[in-house]
Amino acid sequence: MPYSTDNEFQARHIGPRAADVQHMLASLGYDNLEALLAHVIPASIADSSVLPLNNGISEAAALAELRAIASQNQLLRSHIGQGYYPCHTPSPILRNLFENPAWYTAYTPYQPEISQGRLEALLNFQTLISDLTALPIANASLLDEGTAAAEAMTFCKRLSKNKGSQTFFASQHCHPQTLDILRTRAEPLGLTVEVGDEQQQEDFSAYFGVLLQYPASHGDVNDHRALIERSHAAGALVVMAADLLALTLLKAPGELGADVAIGSAQRFGVPLGFGGPHAAYFATSERYKRDIPGRLVGLSVDRFGKPALRLAMQTREQHIRREKATSNICTAQVLLANIASMYAVYHGPQGLKQIAERTHALTCILARGLAKLGWKVEQTHFFDSITVKTTGFTAELHEKARAANINLRVIDEMRVGIALDETTTPAHIEQLWAVFASAQSLPDFASLQGVPGMLPSELLRESSYLEHPVFNRYHSETELMRYLRLLADKDLALDRSMIPLGSCTMKLNAASEMLPVSWPEFAQLHPFVPAEQAQGYAQMTTQLEEMLCQATGYDAVSLQPNAGSQGEYAGLLAIRAYHHSRGDMQRDICLIPQSAHGTNPATASMVGMRVVVVACDERGNVDLADLKAKAEELRERLAAIMITYPSTHGVFEEDIRQICAIIHANGGQVYIDGANMNAMVGLCAPGQFGGDVSHLNLHKTFCIPHGGGGPGVGPIGVKAHLAPFLPGHRHALERNEGAVSAAPYGSASILPITWMYMRMMGGSGLKQASALAILNANYIARRLEEHFPLLYTGQHGLVAHECIVDVRPFKELGISVDDIAKRLIDFGFHAPTMSFPVAGTLMIEPTESESLAELDRFCDAMIAIREEIRAIAAGHLHADDNPLKNAPHTALELAGEWPHPYSREQAVFPNPAQVANKYWPPVGRVDNVYGDRNLICACPSIEAYQE
Repeated sequence: MPYSTDNEFQARHIGPRAADVQHMLASLGYDNLEALLAHVIPASIADSSVLPLNNGISEAAALAELRAIASQNQLLRSHIGQGYYPCHTPSPILRNLFENPAWYTAYTPYQPEISQGRLEALLNFQTLISDLTALPIANASLLDEGTAAAEAMTFCKRLSKNKGSQTFFASQHCHPQTLDILRTRAEPLGLTVEVGDEQQQEDFSAYFGVLLQYPASHGDVNDHRALIERSHAAGALVVMAADLLALTLLKAPGELGADVAIGSAQRFGVPLGFGGPHAAYFATSERYKRDIPGRLVGLSVDRFGKPALRLAMQTREQHIRREKATSNICTAQVLLANIASMYAVYHGPQGLKQIAERTHALTCILARGLAKLGWKVEQTHFFDSITVKTTGFTAELHEKARAANINLRVIDEMRVGIALDETTTPAHIEQLWAVFASAQSLPDFASLQGVPGMLPSELLRESSYLEHPVFNRYHSETELMRYLRLLADKDLALDRSMIPLGSCTMKLNAASEMLPVSWPEFAQLHPFVPAEQAQGYAQMTTQLEEMLCQATGYDAVSLQPNAGSQGEYAGLLAIRAYHHSRGDMQRDICLIPQSAHGTNPATASMVGMRVVVVACDERGNVDLADLKAKAEELRERLAAIMITYPSTHGVFEEDIRQICAIIHANGGQVYIDGANMNAMVGLCAPGQFGGDVSHLNLHKTFCIPHGGGGPGVGPIGVKAHLAPFLPGHRHALERNEGAVSAAPYGSASILPITWMYMRMMGGSGLKQASALAILNANYIARRLEEHFPLLYTGQHGLVAHECIVDVRPFKELGISVDDIAKRLIDFGFHAPTMSFPVAGTLMIEPTESESLAELDRFCDAMIAIREEIRAIAAGHLHADDNPLKNAPHTALELAGEWPHPYSREQAVFPNPAQVANKYWPPVGRVDNVYGDRNLICACPSIEAYQE
C-alpha cells in the first residue's frame, strides 16, 4: 500500500506528508507501509476486502451531495412538543461556542488544570439546574430525558426504603418515549414498570419509586404535593421529569418534595436536531450526593490555595466498582450542556422568565381562541401545551395542518396536541386557528391579549433563582462574546495542540464535516415528524449504516445508541434477546478480561449478566488457558465475552480468532468493543474474524468531536442473526420495543459528520488513515523506548495505534504518573491517558491526523521530562522541589517571588520555541482530596471566591 493522498480531503485529514512517512518508516526499519502492517496485524485476520477501496470525493462534492440529501427533509412548523421544542440558539452562542473548535474539540476535563473554562461552564449548568429544580446537587448532564429517567429508576431502587419492592410506578402522563426506555431498562434487572394514573393511586407501598411528569406530556399542570407525601409515607422515592422553562414560573420539584428531578435542557438554545444531541439533567437532594449518576463538577483549591474546579468523586465510578457500579455512564452531553448554560447566562433570570411568560400567554390566547371556535381544550391548567378534543375530525385536522406547513401532535383518534415555544409568534396562533376554523371567522388576536393565565395559583413560583453574578452580567453580545473567549482561553483543546490520549482517539474534526450540523434541514427537524417529512434523514442514515457495515464486516447497524456506553448496552441486550429467542434463558455469564474498560462489567451487570473475569498473561493478552477452562466450565450458562480489539493494551492479539472460536464452541456470543476501531478500518474487520456485535465510537474513529466530554455516538453493528434484536422505537422503526434512547436515531443531527468523513475519505482513505495511525504510534514508541520502558508490544516488538509507557520505575525517586502528566502542561500538551489500563502508566495515541512535526514536539517534551527525572536521580534537581513536583507553573507564580532552586525559564519555557506560543494554565495543581472532602457543586458566592 504505497502512501498516497491523491484525494483532496485525504491529504487534509492525514497529518504526515509522503516524505515524513518514509522518514518514520526508516526509523522503524521498514521500506513501506505494507511491510510494517504485515508485522502488526496478524495474518489470520488481515483482510481489506470488506471495504470497497474507492477514492472518496472532494469536500465541495460531498457538501453538495449531502445538501441535496438534506433538501428532502421538509421543515414544517412544529407544534408537536412531547419533550422537544423549537428554540432560538443565540447567534453569539452558535458562532462562539457551538461552531468554535476551541469548545468542540476539547476532551473530557480529566486534567482540570487545563479545563477550567469548560468546567466553569458546566458548573454554571449545574447551578442552573439546581436553582430551577430547587435541589442542591445536579450533575454535569446525562444523555437524554428518557435515559435520565431510567437512571433515576435504578437510583430509587438502590436508595428506597422499600427494599423488597421490584416495582416502579410511572405516570401514564409521562412522555411515551420515556416509558419505553424504562421498560427496556427494567426487564433485564428483574424490575417491573407499572404505568398508571397517579391521581387515582392512593397506596404507594408496593413501589420503590414513582415517576411524575411536570407539566404532564399532554400539557396538564397538577399539584403533586399530597401525592409525594403519600409516596414518602409508603417508603417510595419520587422523581419528577420537569420542564426547565416551566420551572421559571412554577414551584420547583424540590419545593414540592421530590427526591429527584430529571429532564432535558434542549429548549435552552439547543436545536431539535431530529432528536439529539441534547443535554439531560439529573438533580437530587444533598443526602444522595454520593449516589448521583454521571459526572459532577466540584470546586476545590490548587496548590496555592486558590479556587479551582475539577470533576468530583462520582467520575467514572464504573472503573473502580466495575460490575458493582451503579451506572455504565462515563460520558455527558458537555457541549450541549454548555450551550444551555450560556443560554441562561445570556438571558439571565428575567430573560428566561419573560420567554416563559410570553410562551404561556400565547398558549392561553390560543386556547381561548379555540374555545371561541367551539373546540374543547382538555386542560384546566397548562403551561405551553394543550390537548384538543377532535371527535371525528382528527385525521382531517392533521391533513389540513400539514397542508398549512404545520405539524400537530398525534395522540389518538379523538385528540390532537398543540405545543408552543419560544419561537411562536402571533401569526402562528392565527395560522393554528385557521386550521380549526372551518368556515368560521378567526378570533381577533388583539382582543384576546391579557387573558388570564392558566397556571394554578397555588403552584406559582415565589422563590428566586439564578442570583449568582454570572447569570446577571453577560446580557449584551459584547459581554457574552468576551466571556466565552475568556473561558476558551483557559483551556487546552485540539485547536492548540495534539491530545495524545490512548483509547480516546482525539483526531481531526474537519470543518467540512461540521458544517452540515448547523444546516436547518438537519438542525430544525422534530424527531417525531411523519416519515415522509424526514426522507433526507432516511437516506443519509441508510447510507451511513451501509458504510459502517462495509467498514466493520457486519450485516446490520443501529444508529440509535447516543454514547459508547449505550452501544455496549444495546449490544448485550441483543445478545441476551437472541439467547432467549432460542430458549436459552439460563445463559447469563459474561466473560470479561481483567484489562477491560470499566464500562464493560458495568454494562454486563445492567443487562442482568454475571461477570466472570478472565486472566491476562504477562504480555497483556487474554490467557487462552484460563479462557478455555472457564468457557468450558460455564458452557451451559455462557452468554458472551466482551473483548476490546486491538486489546486494551494497544496490541493486536494473535489469538483473536481462537478466542472467538472458543466462545462460539461453548454457545456464547462475541462482543468486540469498537473503541480501538481506528486501527482496523480497511485493514481487518471484527465482523469477519469472529465478532457477533460491536459498538463503534463515532466520536473516536469516525470524527464526531468529543465536545469537552460529549456528545458521543455509539452505534452497534451486528451479524445477521442478531439483526432482529437491534434497538426498536415506537416512532419510525420496524420494531416498537427495545428503545435505548429517547429518539429513534439517537443523536441524529451529528451523524452527518461521520457521513461526510467516510464519504470524503472513501475506502482507500479510511484504510490509509488506519495505516498512518499505526505508523504514528509506532514512531512515538520507537522514539521513546530508549527513555521509558514500553509495557506491551506484539510479536515483532510493534504496537497497534497506541502504546503504553511505564513510569512506575520512577516512583522510587518520588516521581508519579501525575507529576509527568502535569509537567506536560508546561510544555503545552494534554497528558496521555493516565493509569489505564495499568496503574502508574501513560497510554499514548497520536492518531493519523498529527503531523511529524507535532509528533516530534511531543516526543521532545517527553524526553526533556525524562532528562529532568535523570537530573533528580543525579541530585542536580531537588528531590521535592523540582519542575515535575510543582507542575504546572502559572503566570501568577512566575510574576511573584520565586522560591524554587530551578529557574523561572526552566519552569515555564522548557522548550524555547514556546516563547512565541505559550499556553498558560490558569491554576496550579488541583487538590482532588480537598474537593471531595469539601464538596461544592454549584456556583459559590462571590464572597466565597474572594475568601
